[in-house]
Amino acid sequence: MEIKQYKAIFFAILAAALYAISSPISKLLLKEIPPTLMASFLYLGAGIGMFFVSFAKGKKYKEKTEGKLTKQELPYTIGMVILDIAAPILLMVGLTMTTPANVSLLNNFEIVATSLIALLIFKESISKRLWGAIFLITLSSIILSVEDASSFSFSFGSIFVLLACICWGLENNCTRKLSVKDPLQVVVIKGFGSGIGSLLISLLLGEKISNTSYIIAALILGFFAYGLSIFLYIHAQRYLGAAKTSAYYAIAPFIGVGLSLIIFKEVPTLSFIVALAVMLIGAYFASTEEHFHKHTHILLIHEHIHSHDDNHHNHIHPEPVIGEHTHIHTHEKFTHTHKHKSDIHHCHVH
Repeated sequence: MEIKQYKAIFFAILAAALYAISSPISKLLLKEIPPTLMASFLYLGAGIGMFFVSFAKGKKYKEKTEGKLTKQELPYTIGMVILDIAAPILLMVGLTMTTPANVSLLNNFEIVATSLIALLIFKESISKRLWGAIFLITLSSIILSVEDASSFSFSFGSIFVLLACICWGLENNCTRKLSVKDPLQVVVIKGFGSGIGSLLISLLLGEKISNTSYIIAALILGFFAYGLSIFLYIHAQRYLGAAKTSAYYAIAPFIGVGLSLIIFKEVPTLSFIVALAVMLIGAYFASTEEHFHKHTHILLIHEHIHSHDDNHHNHIHPEPVIGEHTHIHTHEKFTHTHKHKSDIHHCHVH
């Protein structure tokens, strides 16, 4: 496996770790912050924080290293923002109407929704091995989420959580289409677009908050659990595709429970040990999934960060260029055979 793909897997797991802290802290903050306003603060925290990161990066690195969003990506950008307004609002409403255990369990549907949408709508290739990995990781999360059968009850709030998962599944695929561009720019647009949209809705609903400390806490949580997490997630999608990235991202509950066991020095339960074993098998299947066949690259003109040592960028520059760089370039139509994954250059249908 290429170093870039190992790095992408690490980014997906780190993104999951950052997101894992959001649900329990959000539940505490919802005692003082109305749900739609909470969703707004989370995304605004992401947008504001990553804007300053982008500004600092621009000051340090004057040379352009990532492709910027263009009109060609506008439909996916709009879709991403609208879905990101809807999903957290639905989740926060669900959190106010059901238990954290129910939400944790139902959140597992996001990986299934992401994979089905990737396959059926965006025609992403998903092998039998990857479907097996998705099934095992989803099963492990369900085992971890349910301590006994009576702990789950399907309520009206559960419907909102499932709708949030469907929105995020579709949004993950829209973001996948943008992963070829600058992740910082994508997160800033996502943060401000979704944050301002949610804020306007909360004002129309008459939601209010006067506790400044809770607002600051929500913004900080948004920067880490949404801003940095989404930034790493987009990086991972660039090399892994939507379905596989969501499979790694689904280990977030294990990270949260694992940290709890370490911090509070608790003895792992039998369900945790079983779920961990199932998750590790699923993660192994996901990490070793790749296929080898003759495939054709169609004529394509686009812009993204790339280097000339990957057998897919053979265009010539007027002057020699070493290392990663970005510019509009053309991929001529050609056919070859090699091991590959569902990255940005291998979206062909099987």
